[in-house]
Amino acid sequence: MSRLKLLSWFCALLLCSGAVLAEPTDIVVRAKAKDAKFIGSSIGGAQVRIREADSGRILAEGLTRGSTGNTELIMKTPHSRHGSIADGAASYKATLDIDEPVFLTVEVLAPYIKKQARVLAQVQTWLVPGKPIDGDGLIVEIPGFVVDVLSPQTHRYATLDESPFEIRANVVMMCGCPLTDGGLWDGSDIEVAALVKKDGETFDTIPLQMQEQANTFTAPLAVQSPGVYELLVYAHDPKTGNTGVDQVSFIVR
Repeated sequence: MSRLKLLSWFCALLLCSGAVLAEPTDIVVRAKAKDAKFIGSSIGGAQVRIREADSGRILAEGLTRGSTGNTELIMKTPHSRHGSIADGAASYKATLDIDEPVFLTVEVLAPYIKKQARVLAQVQTWLVPGKPIDGDGLIVEIPGFVVDVLSPQTHRYATLDESPFEIRANVVMMCGCPLTDGGLWDGSDIEVAALVKKDGETFDTIPLQMQEQANTFTAPLAVQSPGVYELLVYAHDPKTGNTGVDQVSFIVR
């Protein structure tokens, strides 16, 4: 056999061996709101991107899909060391064909459809061929609140005789779980306030009060002169550190 044919045969053998050695290996990723449940389909899911850590090359990406999980199990039941809390809750599963251990960076952007509330969190892990990371998988914690200012409307033109204006905000956990007065996620324990500027200068700080309707916080804003008013509404839980923000501006003529 010629040297060239022998080399070709050897290379083909190596390629075949590599194909045999490559093994589909699963990795499951979940995004869990801090002090709450899993981020799933009901709030648009969490964007998961799995990279090869050294090169930054994207190996897989997609959204977590499924439910927020079992409230009793996640929030009320004491957790044992190896006990599962996911119970089929929203997840993203990727299957990677790898022939050697790979060091991964797993990025999670959530909640994906709420741009003003998105948080990017990441974790790194090794994945070994044939050794899946499954079950509850990698659980990445997402801190914060989703805050939506409902009123005043962005860039609204108003007149002085309409004062006082209603400040109305909707606040939920990052998984979409509701805030209610005295509920599991107690809205009365959350500090919600509007930092108001007029023509770029500090104007007032106005606390918002929890309403009977879930997730709803309101307060009046009285103004005496025309100008451009900017509102930054924040929600903050002093017990957990969860914090969220939304901003609007409107014009009084």
